[in-house]
Amino acid sequence: MSSPTHTTPRGHLYLVGVGPGDPELMTVKAVRILQHCQVWATPSAKDGDNGFSSALAIAQGIVAPEEREILRLFFPMKPVYLDAAADPALLSAWNESAATVLARLDQGLDVAFPTLGDPGVYSTAFYLLAAIQNQRPDIRFSIVPGITAMSACSAGQARPLALGNDILAVVPAAFTDDRLHDILTQFDAVVLMKVHKRLDILITLLEELGLCEQAVLIECAGLPEERIYTDIRSARGRKLHYFSTILIRKKSVQVQP
Repeated sequence: MSSPTHTTPRGHLYLVGVGPGDPELMTVKAVRILQHCQVWATPSAKDGDNGFSSALAIAQGIVAPEEREILRLFFPMKPVYLDAAADPALLSAWNESAATVLARLDQGLDVAFPTLGDPGVYSTAFYLLAAIQNQRPDIRFSIVPGITAMSACSAGQARPLALGNDILAVVPAAFTDDRLHDILTQFDAVVLMKVHKRLDILITLLEELGLCEQAVLIECAGLPEERIYTDIRSARGRKLHYFSTILIRKKSVQVQP
């Protein structure tokens, strides 16, 4: 598709990591970019203006949204398998969202896309960027990194993610994946993300592998409603918040000779 002729420069797209949930964990750069941009494009799991956006809620905790246009972009909550063709519903949503953002950029408006955690870690940000670049390869964009959920959980529990010669695996546990058993067996430390819908299955697997004592479940890390399960078996059957992560570390910290 050819690019339209412009009398004003196109706007700049910013993919902005807003951290794991606590607005105070946004970086200074993220706050500055959000304050600068005239348009915020926010991801929502439900279609329509009333769809809730966790990323928007976090951004609003520091930067007032008044005098900015808020674009609510619909991203269906469907699994993405990179080794398979994209789900038609996802592809349609990504392309529609890309067109919406491009319309603002073509008006010369700068657009910020706040996204949970860091844009490079299981974020919708790169799907949006790919769809935009497919339609307009020369678009100007910047990526602002953010604090990840696993970093917030690690800090809050004073549990290192990896030390020394540790090998760390980060796993999206929402997927049915036969590799998880091997990952939990072979790696020194494992972070299980997106655990809220498969918790009981994960607990059973950790029990089979004798890893329950090495695991901690953190729900809503750093937020007022934070809950910590040092015995993850006590969380069996509970309906967890989306912001739920399991840290598993097999080795203790050794400093003595």
